[in-house]
Amino acid sequence: TSELACVYSALILHDDEVAITAGKINALCKAANVEVEPIWPSLFAKCLGDKDVGSLISAIGSAPAAGAGAAAGGAAAAEAAPAEAEKEPEPESEEESDDDMGFSLFD
Repeated sequence: TSELACVYSALILHDDEVAITAGKINALCKAANVEVEPIWPSLFAKCLGDKDVGSLISAIGSAPAAGAGAAAGGAAAAEAAPAEAEKEPEPESEEESDDDMGFSLFD
């Protein structure tokens, strides 16, 4: 829960257009009566302090350009897959499958 409290604190600070620092994250967590391990506020402050949190939030649902090209290539392969999937192997009888292993569990 320490990580989650720090995430919410960072989002609150970003929403209020306040710089994200370890002290401010700690202050918000204390105001909410949440005990936070000391490493988390400083870790979040170092990770998010110089980043544009708004662009990080906006980029969550967007895919990279390389991913779009791979998806298009995957679509061509997916069209070829149904033709192969239509061929069903003939089911083996129980005797044949037992013979392959060299023993039967019920003998």
